[in-house]
Amino acid sequence: MTKSELVDKIAKKTTSLTKKQAEMVLETILESIKKSLASGEKVEIRGFGNFRVRKREARKARNPRTGVIVEVMPKKVPFFKSGKELKEMVEKNEGGQKK
Repeated sequence: MTKSELVDKIAKKTTSLTKKQAEMVLETILESIKKSLASGEKVEIRGFGNFRVRKREARKARNPRTGVIVEVMPKKVPFFKSGKELKEMVEKNEGGQKK
């Protein structure tokens, strides 16, 4: 599903919102999540999951093309852990296939 498909679903579900307003709502939610993660905060959406930042330590890696060993600097990466309800829904539908 794409962002525009999400906007369409929001607009159809809420008859009082236009597509433009639905897009603004979705954009506000996504921007809030991004800003929270950028400032090191955890974002929890009950029944859906948790977004947080994980720290990756420095390590040595090999360039697969040249075989040269390179030093990979430490970095922070976004991480999503699905909630119980979401896991159960996906598992029940076996990867999205409806029964």
